[in-house]
Amino acid sequence: MQPTNNEDKRLKKTYEEIGPYLGLGTQLAATIILMFFLGRWLDEKFQIEPILTIVFSFLGGFAGIYNVIKSTINLNKKKKVNIFLKKE
Repeated sequence: MQPTNNEDKRLKKTYEEIGPYLGLGTQLAATIILMFFLGRWLDEKFQIEPILTIVFSFLGGFAGIYNVIKSTINLNKKKKVNIFLKKE
């Protein structure tokens, strides 16, 4: 059974709406992991394990969550503006 043209349009619209949100989880995880390994490397260099690993992991978590919240707010603002412009 072939999808109709209307179904294709709805699917395309859905992907356009959720597309910007798909990378946010990856960015969050990457930030935390990179900061963890930076802290671990610094701990080994200065021989003060595990202090910097823990500190940098928390900083990475906070920075990642801040980025997700900020990006989501900005994307929602853009969505509201686009909806407002389409009504006129």
